[in-house]
Amino acid sequence: MSLSTNISVQVSSSLASTVGLQDAQASMSFSKAIALASGVAADMADKVYTNAYTILTGATQSIDVSGSLVDALGAAFVLVKLKAILIYSRPTNTTNLTLLGNANSVPILGTKATTITLLPGGLFLLIQPPLAGIAVTAATGDILDIVNAAGASALVDVILIGTSA
Repeated sequence: MSLSTNISVQVSSSLASTVGLQDAQASMSFSKAIALASGVAADMADKVYTNAYTILTGATQSIDVSGSLVDALGAAFVLVKLKAILIYSRPTNTTNLTLLGNANSVPILGTKATTITLLPGGLFLLIQPPLAGIAVTAATGDILDIVNAAGASALVDVILIGTSA
């Protein structure tokens, strides 16, 4: 089995104003493409997992990246290193999501206890292509929690990319 991954980020904006009798404008464009070849070394990945979750009001979705997940082809999804994580809170959601913070979390934000709030329509993306990636430790550092606030169910898209060794 082989995996080819291309991640693209593009941001553009245009700021315009009228100053006196003149129109002023400043445009900005940023584009970055990151390719990961198939494998387990630097700039490589050999595992991908995707899912759309419905998280009930006040509930937690715990994703064990070294547990019982399977990929789209039915193969076991067990990571040793996480290379990319994308979590998208759909804009139709009405509740905030709290990401990470489990005592057994993958240390994505530096420590296992650190969390981030994702508002409706928000996107969390982290890419770490070097060999080290983000270490996954079975049983003590392999959980990704997504906690939905109380009030309504939330729809969340998740993409995880990493290596098996």
